[in-house]
Amino acid sequence: MSDHNTVNELMRAIPSIDELLMSEHATILIDAYGRDLLTAMLRERVAAVRTKITGDGHDDGGLSASEHIIASVAEALAVQMAPRLKPVFNLTGTVLHTNLGRAPLPSEAIAAMNAVAAGASNLEFDLKSGKRGDRDALVEDWICRLTGAEAATVVNNNAAAVLLLLNTLALRKEVPVSRGELVEIGGSFRIPEVMRRAGSKLVEVGTTNRTHLADFETALTGRTALVMKVHTSNYVVQGFTAAVGESDLAALCHIRGVPFVVDLGSGTLVDLAAYGLPKERTVAETIADGADLVTFSGDKLLGGPQCGIIAGRRDLVARIKKNAMKRALRVDKLVLAGLGAVLRLYADPARLAERLPTLRLLTRKQSDIQASAERMLPALAAALEGAATVQIVPCKSQIGSGAMPVDQLPSIALQVTLTQREDSTKKRGKGRALERLAARFRELPVPVIGRVSDGALLFDLRCLDNEAGFAEQLALLPSSGRAR
Repeated sequence: MSDHNTVNELMRAIPSIDELLMSEHATILIDAYGRDLLTAMLRERVAAVRTKITGDGHDDGGLSASEHIIASVAEALAVQMAPRLKPVFNLTGTVLHTNLGRAPLPSEAIAAMNAVAAGASNLEFDLKSGKRGDRDALVEDWICRLTGAEAATVVNNNAAAVLLLLNTLALRKEVPVSRGELVEIGGSFRIPEVMRRAGSKLVEVGTTNRTHLADFETALTGRTALVMKVHTSNYVVQGFTAAVGESDLAALCHIRGVPFVVDLGSGTLVDLAAYGLPKERTVAETIADGADLVTFSGDKLLGGPQCGIIAGRRDLVARIKKNAMKRALRVDKLVLAGLGAVLRLYADPARLAERLPTLRLLTRKQSDIQASAERMLPALAAALEGAATVQIVPCKSQIGSGAMPVDQLPSIALQVTLTQREDSTKKRGKGRALERLAARFRELPVPVIGRVSDGALLFDLRCLDNEAGFAEQLALLPSSGRAR
């Protein structure tokens, strides 16, 4: 038989879409995913089989068999329909990990979000007057109570808060900022670029390591809209340095009649030193020192959902809320419900560390983490038997998301080291083997995210809440846990 005839015969053997849809397995898939999606996926698969046969004149492995087509489509559908956003075990040692969702929410916030998610709510409806309301009013009173601000508004993140503030108050005007505060945050997002996009003109003041009050006095002109101080959240300048205190800078601004604005970045509402953590200026302290407006995140040290908050003078906040950009940057009912629930937890600071996951994880005792490591060690060692050794080691956690970048918290990790049989004599081979092992952990039903450091895979247990869930799925690792 000629190659041409062989190809024709193989083509005729491919079942039709109607035949495939009438199979028993297809009925199960229709119930699970719907007829339209299944039909589309079957057509794609049949087209791929036809292309393969046309290309080499073969049907290796029975690609055109109905069972093979249905099985391959079922596998593709399971992948296609699986949620892309899923829970993970954050064992990286970074508590507020930007890539892993930052602050874990307390049960009170989750319940509040669930309560309004399924139906209508009074998002912009005043229940007393029966008229249209302001969505910021749902949380504004609590923000003011906790910070000492006169008014507040909420947008989708802190970068948006800074952008909206500058566009409102400093459009086509000058904004002096210390050179030592021209930060770049994640994703190459730079303060000078934010200011340019906002329509403001940056005026660099002082030097990288030393800026004095006289530098700001010289920079203030009739074209100055406001002075901004930026929290250097992701680095620290040390050594021969000088910076202008917020109270001194606020006093100068008020004498010269321009607003003083502070971008706190992470922003905390409580004195973290009272919980045994490094000192970080609070929003209330910043406002008390004379800041007219403060911007800060809701999903970092505050411990709530992603948002950015602008708090301060009532007249300035009112101007900001009238900016047309505010509508484009506003948050939805879920964020407001979650934020409101988190803010209410701050009314009871004595129990805050118990009820707010972010603060609970940051203040977790090293002895508790050690005990967790001792409980988890046998299960992990058994799962990796023959491929790696596991031991308990001290390590350092970091707060993350630009909060207190040089401050680290003593913690405990499970250190996974490849055995000589699984290792490679070459450094590059060893690194690749570790990365493959780390990838296998990421393929678990609830992915486990650790970090490769000093020739080993580390699982920092500071943020491990669900020990049972972590241990149970270890049996799903490849046979003997070998890195492949």
